[in-house]
Amino acid sequence: MPLTGRAALLAAVGSLPVAILAPSWAGMLAVNAPLSLAILCDYALAAPVRSLRFTRSGDTSVRLGDSASVQLTVTNPSRRLLRAELRDAWSPSSGAVVAETGASRHSVAVAAGEARRLTTLLRPTRRGDRVPDRVTVRSSGPLGLVSRQGYHRVPWNVRVLPPFSSRKHLPSRLARLRELDGRTSTLSRGRGTEFDSLRPYVPGDDTRSIDWRATARQTAVAVRTWRPERDRHILIVLDTGRTSAGRVGDTPRLDAAMDAALLLTALAGRAGDQVNLLAYDRQVRAHVRTTNGGVLARVVDAMATLEPELVETDTRGLSTAAMAAAPKRSLIVLLTTLDGAPAEEGLLTVLPQLTARHTVIVAAVADPRIDGMTHGRGSVEAVYEAAAGIRAQAQRLRTAERLQRHGAVVVDALPESLAPALADAYLALKAAGRL
Repeated sequence: MPLTGRAALLAAVGSLPVAILAPSWAGMLAVNAPLSLAILCDYALAAPVRSLRFTRSGDTSVRLGDSASVQLTVTNPSRRLLRAELRDAWSPSSGAVVAETGASRHSVAVAAGEARRLTTLLRPTRRGDRVPDRVTVRSSGPLGLVSRQGYHRVPWNVRVLPPFSSRKHLPSRLARLRELDGRTSTLSRGRGTEFDSLRPYVPGDDTRSIDWRATARQTAVAVRTWRPERDRHILIVLDTGRTSAGRVGDTPRLDAAMDAALLLTALAGRAGDQVNLLAYDRQVRAHVRTTNGGVLARVVDAMATLEPELVETDTRGLSTAAMAAAPKRSLIVLLTTLDGAPAEEGLLTVLPQLTARHTVIVAAVADPRIDGMTHGRGSVEAVYEAAAGIRAQAQRLRTAERLQRHGAVVVDALPESLAPALADAYLALKAAGRL
């Protein structure tokens, strides 16, 4: 039964004259007895909290950086007017505020037997599942002297998805894909590697595309049309070990790798290829198998709850899991690190096993701070930092060259450039018929 500031103020105002003019127990009783009676009456007239009923509705998913709204419906089954302060508690990373006022609490008045819908606006700052804690209600009486307080558990879940900021690169890569498919308005043939169909020759066609046997069987010159390889299997492997927790710029390496994986998934799905996802460190954290449409939505949903694990990645286990997930010849895209020991003592030992059966792309996020360090010359400390940066770059270059000698395609780019660079590598392999 929490007292309000109004009750304390009335007690102080009433006690002050008694203390000055006639300080006695009788005087104090004369002041506090009516106040206590008013408090008890106010408590009795306050709407009960335990009998309130709550339901939720609204958004169940939102992309990181966007806003979601969750509605909380309060039903007052009692015979008294509900005057209350209500706090719908969410975790700090949910960014929950009252939609109308931007405050953290709702002020409500619900008549007897009626319901009211309250909206909480969420602006999450982290990926993953966001769930509310509890709904705390402080119901006040008509005099505003005392309150009834209690809480209710009202379950809900809002999944915060990766932002997919590289989506802006998708139209340009789809245009290149259509060019490979021979569906552009140019006169040149598609640069795919699979035979598609025959059509009549028009001026400007590549003479190497003329099908002389078909031409001999008909009166017009016939040329072959081509399309890129389709129905190929692509396995995207996310390394979720400790190196993925390192922050590059403002985001962890894992988030930049996810963004690149999403662009590749969207592009490959539009190209007619089958895309699977595997997240691994010392065990499988996520595995998405796709055989039909909706691949991007399923991959995004699986990535939402992934977090870096502070353990060393078991590269042999990763290789075994990748081989099991890709029994047929596939394109394996491994998003990991090129840093010294983790790559040389781990990845290089298992890479020949992968490249013997599959086409492998190793993609890694480069640190822009290292590139900035290499240009420093203004002080002794800057010179030492430049030397360290140059040494780190040389080491990554050596690691990349060793990976290439084992047959892997290496994509090493800054966070904002990794996604388009990986998409370009995929398109180059598709154009060359190496998938």
